[in-house]
Amino acid sequence: MKNLFLRCLTAILTVTSLCLAIEAQTRAETFAITNAQIATVSGPVISRGTVVVRNGLIESIGENAKVPADARIIDGAGLTVYPGFIDAYTSLGLAAAPLPALRLPGAPAPQTAQTVAQTLAANSNFPSGLRPEQAAAEQLRAGEAQFETNRNAGFTTVLTVGREGIFNGQSAVVNLAGETVSEMIVRAPFAGHVTFTTLRGGYPGSLLGTFSAMRQMFLDAGRLQEVRKMYDKNPRGLKRPDADASLDALIPVLNGTMPVVFNANSEIEITRALNLAGEFKLKAIIAGGQEAWKVAPRLKAQNIPVLLSLNFPKRTAVASPEADAESIEILRLRAETPKTAARLAQAGVKFAFQSGGMSNISDFLTNANRAVENGLDRNAAIRAMTLSAAEILGVENRLGSVEPGKIANLTVFRGGIFDKTKAVTHVFVDGKMFEVKAAPKADERRPGGTGRPGGNQPTALATVGGVYAITIDIPGQPLQGTLSLTQQEAILTGSLQTQLGTNLVKDGKVTAEGFTFSSTAEFGGSTIDIVVDGRVTGNQVSGTFTTPQGAIPFSGTKTP
Repeated sequence: MKNLFLRCLTAILTVTSLCLAIEAQTRAETFAITNAQIATVSGPVISRGTVVVRNGLIESIGENAKVPADARIIDGAGLTVYPGFIDAYTSLGLAAAPLPALRLPGAPAPQTAQTVAQTLAANSNFPSGLRPEQAAAEQLRAGEAQFETNRNAGFTTVLTVGREGIFNGQSAVVNLAGETVSEMIVRAPFAGHVTFTTLRGGYPGSLLGTFSAMRQMFLDAGRLQEVRKMYDKNPRGLKRPDADASLDALIPVLNGTMPVVFNANSEIEITRALNLAGEFKLKAIIAGGQEAWKVAPRLKAQNIPVLLSLNFPKRTAVASPEADAESIEILRLRAETPKTAARLAQAGVKFAFQSGGMSNISDFLTNANRAVENGLDRNAAIRAMTLSAAEILGVENRLGSVEPGKIANLTVFRGGIFDKTKAVTHVFVDGKMFEVKAAPKADERRPGGTGRPGGNQPTALATVGGVYAITIDIPGQPLQGTLSLTQQEAILTGSLQTQLGTNLVKDGKVTAEGFTFSSTAEFGGSTIDIVVDGRVTGNQVSGTFTTPQGAIPFSGTKTP
């Protein structure tokens, strides 16, 4: 009897614990943002209302929306709730491609056995770079930590795709939270992607060859589809059609069931993309689009949207009397690019904003504001990073606006998006809340500052100025260089000098731990953007060069 009582008691306690756990989990997934301004985007702004989030979805919104008893309440006084921002063209979450071999002057040619093996193993008759079947969803890395910087800037969703080759593969629409790939993917595949480039060390090695190869592959894919139809109808007496993953990937593009995104910035590139789209009746999208305004009437006539880059061109040379004067064309491009969004809107061309590979994601809102200053309506700018992006990506029934039933992707600001004192306070991705820590104030970052509120110690900047002899640890071929840094409080300038040339420090900043800057470098025969993060300890410096292909460590010593 005693044993029976103990078993019953144990069962009751187990069930009770399970119920409490389920209740706690439900409570953690239910939020109510009250007394907040709500920018629904799809409808009017609610000046003071409530947004209820439950189980990853927006349950209700409105001035009189009921707050559930189990909700965690966030007082939204002074806050504005927006749909989560969508970056409509990135490579976020993708595993870095193998670092291309660096060939110094006089060095032997790199080994290509691995490349050859990969080519032979693929179900394709085309070389690497001409393989549209490569899917971002299959290369995606799970884990939330990698997206923290972008979430803190207000982004909840991105379109991600590789950037290597002529055919960049098939993209995926991805939410920036989730510990598994299946949790992150919103839509995959979305589109095939094309970049007007050339292939190193093989055909096509010229831009003319690139267009010829692309056109031929589209023709071959169409012919393969027709041959298969004939074979399926009556295979007797007919040679079995080849299996080719690359041509197979182009068939839905030819049939119009999958869009194709052309990465094109100049007027001539966009015109060529439009010509190719017209010839094959493709469902095309332009990405980049710096000079899209020059062909806006044609974009409107062909109903082709633009994923407009906010990575506006900047002066790369040091502004000094000795610096070479910039050409009229470059000056005009820098002046005209911020006006593109307003011109597209005036022409009735649908567009969405994308980061365009910018090294500092905070430039996204800064440059969106520049577009507003150059004639774009504020509401149109907000739409370009929310609902318009969702519409172009085909997920407007799930994302892009604050509406009941949609995925709870929300970005909460103190103040408005275009306010000078704006700050992201909370980001919700699939209903999961991320609180954004406030950045330290200016006097907390300077030497001798007052420190954090309530703290006793100042948050001083590191002392990093000087000349360092460094070694960049490129696998199998370390590269020696000289890093010259000039520090003026938190601003950093200077240069990096190696056997490959001299590269200038851009956007240099000094932190409490060290420094960070962006630059360009020559790797594998091409110019790529890099971000350098370093730490100085005494006379020693160390850190990493982050490239699109991965991170490379470096270390060195300060010279007298």
